[in-house]
Amino acid sequence: MEKIIFFALAVPILGFVFYLGGSAIMKGFKAKVDNRPIKPEEIETDFETVTRPSNSNDLSSEISKLNELYKNGALTQEEFEKAKSKLLNS
Repeated sequence: MEKIIFFALAVPILGFVFYLGGSAIMKGFKAKVDNRPIKPEEIETDFETVTRPSNSNDLSSEISKLNELYKNGALTQEEFEKAKSKLLNS
């Protein structure tokens, strides 16, 4: 009788502990994937559309877009300067 009571209490408790452990492990894996650093080759930039304004009124908006890309880390300082000089010289 004591064994039945023990197993009736131990099995649900062990199941709950395994559930908590599994969910914690899965949250850890998800956090690891979400927080991994972005490699430069994974960043998609289209310099042709960014560096060709349709007219002179769009020059400031294009430079603002470049600045946002630079601030977000999508562009390096060198890429930002190169794209900005293309805009200003075209």
